[in-house]
Amino acid sequence: MAEHQDTLIYNIDKSIKKKADLIETNFWAYAVRAIMASVYLAIGLAISAYTADKLNHIVDGLGKFSYSLMFGWCLVMILYMNAELGTSNMMYMTSAVHRKVIPFKTALKILATCIFFNFVGAVIITFLLSFTTPFQAGHVEADSYLIEAAVAKLAKTPLTQFVEGVFANIVVNIAVFVSMRMKDDAGRVIALIFIIFIFAFLGYEHVIANFSLFSLAFFSFGSGIEGMTVLSVLSNFLFAALGNYVGGGILIGLLYSWLSNKSKLYVD
Repeated sequence: MAEHQDTLIYNIDKSIKKKADLIETNFWAYAVRAIMASVYLAIGLAISAYTADKLNHIVDGLGKFSYSLMFGWCLVMILYMNAELGTSNMMYMTSAVHRKVIPFKTALKILATCIFFNFVGAVIITFLLSFTTPFQAGHVEADSYLIEAAVAKLAKTPLTQFVEGVFANIVVNIAVFVSMRMKDDAGRVIALIFIIFIFAFLGYEHVIANFSLFSLAFFSFGSGIEGMTVLSVLSNFLFAALGNYVGGGILIGLLYSWLSNKSKLYVD
């Protein structure tokens, strides 16, 4: 094992064991780390949307660029603060089961707990953000970037949500992989920001980000958002999550786990 201690797969296995140990020895500590992931994501999303509105007043369309550039800081905060994100755990837990690092039951417990508390965290933090000046009732207009983004996501077909979910989590987990390879913090942060820019600018579907986006839109604007119903939101969550799992769990986690089992020399 010693000769492989610098490989990506070895580091992934080590992270998996750390997650399993935490959830089995201190469940609520793990739950809080999952909640904190949504705290960082919601704060990053809030400044991204607010900046987009300000820059759209200068040059129409510039807001989308700034939103996507700022959004990358969400993952920077999550990774550096050791929070637990459901979409990256889709990759970790699929690899964990394939490589028999931890039992299936433990992997499922980690993933389900993480996603559930990501949702809890998103609802709590966006509710609190709705009391801050930029997102108080009456301050957010129907043509704001936040509301238009929510409307656009809800208007997509389930197939589109699924396929965009696949690509979104491919990109997110590439960012996670790259950050694990980086030895320099400056390079790591730059890589994270510009890789996440890809899925944010293309408007792809990331279920954990959508937890915060829809919640913040609802708490700050109310029930008058076009196309927003309980059914449409839950449908988006379902198809985005399924796509995210295929992208992050199967096409990244399982694929690279399988590839690294096929050669003693060509190991990721």
